Amino acid sequence: MLNVGKIEEGFVLDHIKAGYSLSVYEHLGLDKLDCTVAIIKNARSEKMGKKDILKVECDINMLNLDVLAYIDHNITVNVIKDGEIVDKRVLVLPRQIKNVIHCHNPRCITSIEQELPHIFYLADPEKKIYRCKYCEEKYTESAKKRF
Repeated sequence: MLNVGKIEEGFVLDHIKAGYSLSVYEHLGLDKLDCTVAIIKNARSEKMGKKDILKVECDINMLNLDVLAYIDHNITVNVIKDGEIVDKRVLVLPRQIKNVIHCHNPRCITSIEQELPHIFYLADPEKKIYRCKYCEEKYTESAKKRF
């Protein structure tokens, strides 16, 4: 049995799809922060079969919930204070995401103007379709790299 100690202040990301914890780690920018991170891959789960878990000891305000919700809005976010869970945050698909995904349309202004932020808006919540703010190009699952 693997035993990972409890954290005093931070968050635990639970119910991450198996194999996606490193992608979540990178997209949340945790590699750039000076905080303790435990990555648990392929943990047994009754609900999912296998899952990944991230335990991060840092200020909870450093967590970008929009990025996390875009990656997978089914991830459970447990907020930890003084070693105890004080809040469970529910993720919803963000209406807009900025600099998380990039437009693949070669005619889009973001291909020419490199300093422009890549902004996508949620065009269809049921199908989880995002479109580029500038050219309306649909961002598809096949265009995603590691999500």
